[in-house]
Amino acid sequence: MHLAYPAVLAVLLFCTGLYGVLARRNAILVLMSVELMLNAVNLNLVAFDVWLRDSLHAGQALTLFTIAIAAAEIGIGLAIVLAVYRNRGTADIDKLRDTAEGPGSDPADPDDPAAPAQKAEAAA
Repeated sequence: MHLAYPAVLAVLLFCTGLYGVLARRNAILVLMSVELMLNAVNLNLVAFDVWLRDSLHAGQALTLFTIAIAAAEIGIGLAIVLAVYRNRGTADIDKLRDTAEGPGSDPADPDDPAAPAQKAEAAA
């Protein structure tokens, strides 16, 4: 078996996934692109395992671990995306940059030092 064919296919898959991660705005499409990149890695692992004729089939064993990790990653990632979509109403990554709440975001917070200043500005 020639190693060049699966290697070129893996490079094309990985580059497509990388483009999807860098260019997409939707969080679900970014997760799909990460899965494409992981599948390119899996293809390389199996191709090199066949090419090296490893008696332990370490490449195939690592591929199974990678598939399990990818399944857990997509499950947790989709749960996070759904929770963010329910709270914010969008899955657009550019609109989700301000996920950390800074001081003064909750005017009813008594521990916030900026809260009295906000109440005074609101009363004026």
